[in-house]
Amino acid sequence: MDWADTEEQAAFRENVRSFIDGNLPQYYKDKRVWNNVTLEDDWQMDMVHGSDDAKAAAQEWSDRMSSRNWVAPHWPQEYGGAGLTTMEQFIFNMEMAEAEAPMVGGQGLSLMGPTVLIHGTDEQKERLLAPTLRGEMLWSQGFSEPGAGSDLASLQTRAVRDGDEYVINGQKMWTSTAHKSNWLFGMFRTDPDAPKHRGISFMVMPQTNNGISVRPIISMGFEHATNETFFEDVRVPANNVIGEVNRGWYVGMTLLDFERSNIAGAVETRRRLQSLIDYLHTDQGELRSQDRAARARTLIADRWIESEVLFNFSFRIISMQASGLVPNYEASTSKIFSSELSQRTANTGMKTFGLYANIWDRAHELTPLDARFTQLYVHSVVFTIFGGSNEIQRNIIATRGLALPRS
Repeated sequence: MDWADTEEQAAFRENVRSFIDGNLPQYYKDKRVWNNVTLEDDWQMDMVHGSDDAKAAAQEWSDRMSSRNWVAPHWPQEYGGAGLTTMEQFIFNMEMAEAEAPMVGGQGLSLMGPTVLIHGTDEQKERLLAPTLRGEMLWSQGFSEPGAGSDLASLQTRAVRDGDEYVINGQKMWTSTAHKSNWLFGMFRTDPDAPKHRGISFMVMPQTNNGISVRPIISMGFEHATNETFFEDVRVPANNVIGEVNRGWYVGMTLLDFERSNIAGAVETRRRLQSLIDYLHTDQGELRSQDRAARARTLIADRWIESEVLFNFSFRIISMQASGLVPNYEASTSKIFSSELSQRTANTGMKTFGLYANIWDRAHELTPLDARFTQLYVHSVVFTIFGGSNEIQRNIIATRGLALPRS
């Protein structure tokens, strides 16, 4: 690992930084002051359900990013991406996180697109990639089910072949972007008699298909961040299967962002801690924390050190990828540490403000630091569950990293 930028990397970092500073719409610059912590606060939400100002800013930012081919910086240039190197992707994502600039495109660019690039036919690449890049296809992920979360291979939503189509019946759970998407990718069981990791096919479909219905799930933080998705005799053309029929599990396991370092998590944690430190030096911060700030000093210092540890976990992963290695348990280690650090950071902020931390209303006159740590405390409960629960990640570390037996 080399912590210093090369001359070329330093020039690229400055290029990205200057571009963001000169092109990020004022709407997003103003939004940084509020420092939202919800799961819904993203470009896709602005594009689909935002106010007129939000939609205009989202489109403007997408157009400006497109001018540099930075909407999908990790895609090959022949498909409209920037073809950035692994380290350039790391620098790009770090600067975007530092500036609190929203990533454009969502799961279609980071997950579905790379999967089609690897497993899709030429016809599928032609049909799906360009509209995704333009933001015309906004994607949700249909993986988890009521009885298949961490044990995803147990999924039971059936897809039965009928001529040139498949007929799908069943239910998907925790589809986080279904209410702000118009296309869905997912895994469906096409051979119920095969072992559970086989007999699964990977398919894409418009969410406007007859028989697809989406119902909101409201979180404990009063947020519509995820959904139930139901399939009732939904017909999908057979040419919408990505990869081989009954080999969709292996296609789905490819569905990972090319840049998996989670550098944004380290940057975000440091930014939250700095906002807490700055606030505690104000008269209002001293009043809201009373005598707790001194007792919380050690906790804040611990969180800051841990954010540096997370940065180095991230840098280790990206350094491996830049050397042609494939991170495995290293990514699981980073995921565990990042999700649990977010929870500890929220807890530290809550302890610092005592009973004032019970105020949920961000605009209330007695609310400390616009309730960002109170709301983060509630929203962060799911961080150790989604994206592969931490229990699953520990199993990966044990078996693949420490070579422990499975039973």
